Amino acid sequence: MAKVKYYYDTRTLSYRKIERTWRHRLREVGLFVLASALMGALFFFISDTYIDSPKEKRLKREVENMRLQYEIMDQRLNQLYTVLDDLQHRDDNIYRVIFEADPIPASIRNAGFGGANRYEKLNGFQNSDLIVNVARKLDIITKKMYVQSKSFDEVQGLAREKEQMLASIPAIQPVSNKDLKRIASGFGYRIHPIYKVRKLHAGIDFSAPRGTPIFATGDGVISNDREVGGTGYGKWVVIDHGYGYQTLYAHMSDVLVRRGQKVKRGDVIGYVGNTGQSTAPHLHYEVVKNGRKINPINFFYNDLSPEEYEIIVNIASQENQSFD
Repeated sequence: MAKVKYYYDTRTLSYRKIERTWRHRLREVGLFVLASALMGALFFFISDTYIDSPKEKRLKREVENMRLQYEIMDQRLNQLYTVLDDLQHRDDNIYRVIFEADPIPASIRNAGFGGANRYEKLNGFQNSDLIVNVARKLDIITKKMYVQSKSFDEVQGLAREKEQMLASIPAIQPVSNKDLKRIASGFGYRIHPIYKVRKLHAGIDFSAPRGTPIFATGDGVISNDREVGGTGYGKWVVIDHGYGYQTLYAHMSDVLVRRGQKVKRGDVIGYVGNTGQSTAPHLHYEVVKNGRKINPINFFYNDLSPEEYEIIVNIASQENQSFD
């Protein structure tokens, strides 16, 4: 039963019953509803902000576990980066060097991914940076591994051809030189016998009597058999050995081979002469690698002992006058 409330009327000096109108009741109900809504909102804010439900706690644990897994994956990808960099270093500086192959350009190894943002769908999450970073590293490693696998396929093919390559690369002296006294002038700047000025001598001169046999220093194909011309080489022959190597034999008296003929290391291709710009019977011998003339002294290892090789290196290094 609702309590009856009274108020004291000072005019009549008596207590009167408080009459409650519908407006009073409506206002009280409104105040109650408003207070209840405010209390409910405050409770919801506190519970939503500071109190996790069992489901939210489970989801947070799953998110944290996923974040840890991504961090572990990121660390493993960094380790793979290190291993892959070591493989690339070995490939470029050991394997490909052994087989005389050019290293793979960095522009190919480190080629990026063009086009639109590949990781746009991964943005907008709490750990988007970590997820995108892991995804990008995984893509880069996948690309690098593909390039490296293709490189190893090429190296494997080169290994199969190693026997043929070793037979083709120049490896002996082009004339018989058992007493090691036939090297008259080495590679480098020498006094030109005609112009009397220091000029790059791009080969090695072997002094020998006219008619001394000249040997092919490696397997290959005759690519040039020109007669006396304006080059100053006189009668000369070029052998293409493949793998970027060529050898040149100049000032010959007779040529025994023709263009397109295959020769083996040790085959006689002609005889020493004195043709062209030559001041005495001798053989001018050059080694060319990828279009660049290099010192032939580095390609006499097959028919010399280490002691003999050191002797001819010292002889070839003397700055004297060349024969051509």
